[in-house]
Amino acid sequence: VVVAIGTSYAICRALRLPRRLSVLVACGNSICGNSAIATVAPVIGATSSEIASSIAFTAVLGVIVVLTLPLLVPVLRLSLSQYGVLAGLTVYAVPQVLAATLPIGALSNQIGTIVKLVRVLMLGPVVFGLSLVAARLPPAGAASGERGTKYKAGLREFVPWFIAGFLIVAVARSTGLIPDVAVKPVATVAGILTTISMAALGLGVDVRVVAQAGLRVTIAVTLSLGGLTIISLS
Repeated sequence: VVVAIGTSYAICRALRLPRRLSVLVACGNSICGNSAIATVAPVIGATSSEIASSIAFTAVLGVIVVLTLPLLVPVLRLSLSQYGVLAGLTVYAVPQVLAATLPIGALSNQIGTIVKLVRVLMLGPVVFGLSLVAARLPPAGAASGERGTKYKAGLREFVPWFIAGFLIVAVARSTGLIPDVAVKPVATVAGILTTISMAALGLGVDVRVVAQAGLRVTIAVTLSLGGLTIISLS
């Protein structure tokens, strides 16, 4: 996550994107897409236009990654565990990790999910670090007249609620609190909820928004995703 954020930020700055926009793109690319952008934005005082520009691509590129990443398995001769790690480090959203790994195998799915959730958990340290350096960034909307809103990050930003839920259920299953007889019906419900969450991601995709974000942002996000894939594969 640290290497990916640094690489993505460097790419954005090389393309002369504003610092706050560069931070949003780097965090969204390196941690968990829109969720990271939405969490980081108020911490650094980002403007609405910066948020819209950085969010525009994550949903579209997320779908592309889900569809193309499995093609690397036969090309690179990846094992189930290797592909699980790659998907967990590369794909933006947790449901998208499920969609990218389930067709490959159960082991890839389990490893990918755990790697992805640990990656999401890195949002806490990143938000904390950004809250310390946010004051050094230039005033939000200095060029456009927009005003950003800054606030102090709370516990909810450091520990996302679904991470806590994952840990609770994992402990309950591992200690026998959830009996074997209940696993199948619960898994069925989980499948239904996953389908709903994937549909929700689809409802958030508007390709028309991409055209409004600008060429430099398009190039920066695309190159950042390519850099993330190379780092994860390595």
